[in-house]
Amino acid sequence: MDFFEFIKSRRTIRKFKSTPLTAEQLKRYIDAARVAPSAANMQPLKYIAVSNPDMSEKIFPFVKWAGYLAGEYNPKDGEHPTAYVAVCADTDIRQSGYDVDMGAAVENMILAALADGVGSCWIGSIDHEKISELLEIPDNLKLLCVLALGYPAETPEETVICDESVKYFIGENGNLHVPKRSIDDVLIKTF
Repeated sequence: MDFFEFIKSRRTIRKFKSTPLTAEQLKRYIDAARVAPSAANMQPLKYIAVSNPDMSEKIFPFVKWAGYLAGEYNPKDGEHPTAYVAVCADTDIRQSGYDVDMGAAVENMILAALADGVGSCWIGSIDHEKISELLEIPDNLKLLCVLALGYPAETPEETVICDESVKYFIGENGNLHVPKRSIDDVLIKTF
């Protein structure tokens, strides 16, 4: 598969196999995040890798899944992610303006994981306080999001947007369908 098709094959995964990920795998994905672009090259992002099964299970109740399907599509027992990466901003380095850095870094991790056949779900809808306490995050680090990781136990499909709805849904085949805007909808002009 060429790189363009590889990028287009990326889907958010919310149901995972129970196969564990290693600390070394997570370190590799964080290394990919580390080299992402950073505003003014300040590099304020820090990461916490969680591959311990007990800690992964403790994080699970503090993340929200598949908002459009409100609980119906939450991972069931045996489908939980086997690892997480918590993404934090070091406020001693930068007080604000790290959101763009986060986007680039997390996408690098997502693509690095995908290259290993590992699925991911980028989650910002989390209980920041509870996860920060659980992971003993120091006061100078602000938890921004978590990346849930594991080997996929589902195969979401890209779908054409109908009736302007961007809400994902479960199709007749039982797969999750994810509406995406077409290139003609998002490319405004070419000069």
